[in-house]
Amino acid sequence: MSVVYGILLYGVAAVLLCGVGYRVVRYWRTSAPLKIPTTPAPVTRGGVVLRMFREVVFFESLFKGSKWTWLFGWIFHFALLLVLLRHLRYFIDPVWGWVEWMQPAGVYAGYGMVFGLAGLWARRLMVDRIRYISAPSDHLMLVLLLAIAGTGLLMKYVLHTDIVALKLFFLGLLSFDWQPLPTDPILLLHLFLIIVLALIFPFSKLLHAPGLFFSPSRNQADNPRERRYAPGAPTR
Repeated sequence: MSVVYGILLYGVAAVLLCGVGYRVVRYWRTSAPLKIPTTPAPVTRGGVVLRMFREVVFFESLFKGSKWTWLFGWIFHFALLLVLLRHLRYFIDPVWGWVEWMQPAGVYAGYGMVFGLAGLWARRLMVDRIRYISAPSDHLMLVLLLAIAGTGLLMKYVLHTDIVALKLFFLGLLSFDWQPLPTDPILLLHLFLIIVLALIFPFSKLLHAPGLFFSPSRNQADNPRERRYAPGAPTR
């Protein structure tokens, strides 16, 4: 089982990095010849940077569009960030001080993930116009994320696993010195779900994470009079 999961994790890491890298390069090379920033828009590059910061950190446009969607979406993404930072302890030795300090917050963030995902899924099921445009893949993504969060909480509070052996396994993968992987069923399921998520990430709507930075409606300054753009020329 250690060999199987080791090979799977190496393979999925390659797919994830190459897939996301390929899509980012395509985004970068795609020209945006027209000025289409969503107004009111900043007129300077510094203003664009500030706008992108508010968009990435606070989901500003989503807040203006739908308060409930913003609430559930922001809670989920912030909780996911805390959970990912908490999991750094499995890949570094010794563990950095700030990673140790935020471990309790990372534990409670698991509940935040479930709460946010449940709200987003309820929106797709209960709001008529959202349900109409929702594809089966949209529901499957939410189910997959909920399953990952749920199995993680189960390992924390119900079906405990050997986290020391688990850390040795991941450190061994990083140093190409493979160590045994605990064979607890809930851990294997948790890792398998993460592998599935990482495999489909570069080819799914989840790629909005890096795609946001290449959105012309967000990353352009509103200066069409001050600067002339030739047709077909990139504006970034």
